[in-house]
Amino acid sequence: MTTLASVSPAAPVAVPPVRFRDLLASEWIKTRSLRSTPWTIGLTVLFVVGSAAVATLADEAADSGPAEFLPFDAYPAAGYWTLMLVASSMGALTIVSEYSSGLIRTATVAVPARGSVVLAKAAVTAALWAAVGTAASTGSFLVSQAILDGRHAGVPITHPGVFRALAASALLAPVCALVGLGLGVLLRHAAGTMVTSVFTLLMLPTMFSESNRWSAGINHAMVSAAWKRLVQAWGPDPGSLSYTATVPGSWNVYTLWPLITVALAVLVVRRRDV
Repeated sequence: MTTLASVSPAAPVAVPPVRFRDLLASEWIKTRSLRSTPWTIGLTVLFVVGSAAVATLADEAADSGPAEFLPFDAYPAAGYWTLMLVASSMGALTIVSEYSSGLIRTATVAVPARGSVVLAKAAVTAALWAAVGTAASTGSFLVSQAILDGRHAGVPITHPGVFRALAASALLAPVCALVGLGLGVLLRHAAGTMVTSVFTLLMLPTMFSESNRWSAGINHAMVSAAWKRLVQAWGPDPGSLSYTATVPGSWNVYTLWPLITVALAVLVVRRRDV
């Protein structure tokens, strides 16, 4: 005789909730696993530092008079506009690529808290590009001063105005990367996001001069104008007819742009379908 054994259903396995540090680790793995990431970062830093070397070598007046900090030799606009372009594009791609591939749906199913996903991407993006910006800014200063030392025109890092310019140039990269990330969440289209980033960060400030108060106010609210003012080692000319941005106001621009764009991204991603 045989007896039928009753089989009880297996108890469901409790899955631990996803912690924010797990999201950070996941986003870091995604970022470093892309082969294009180290190449893009390396070439960008090389170009920015190289532009500082070229600008310093081309400055024939750098060896005349007492040694002074020459900010636009150490931090030329061409190199740092390129850094802004690359950082904003890479920041946008961290989220736009997931929308285009459909990976964002998998992420939101695994982590229903969509805002936490965006914040984890923002934290990893900010940390990565802060490191990139620091390397580019420090390298630009050291290379330019090494060239100027040969002309007896170099200055140490303790020289007035140097540290502010170095910090502003280092933070420019994460600020632009976070702006690109926020725009990527809002637009969800690669080409549209990159065009909007370039227009907002680089082209829009040139449309507003500093000759009128209202126009200068809009210009001073832009990231590139804030960076230019923070790098500038001298104060405003009392006899000038143009309106000059203030240093505290420029730091506020650095703070508000990434905060507002990321906050809008978190708000939007919580309210709409992916």
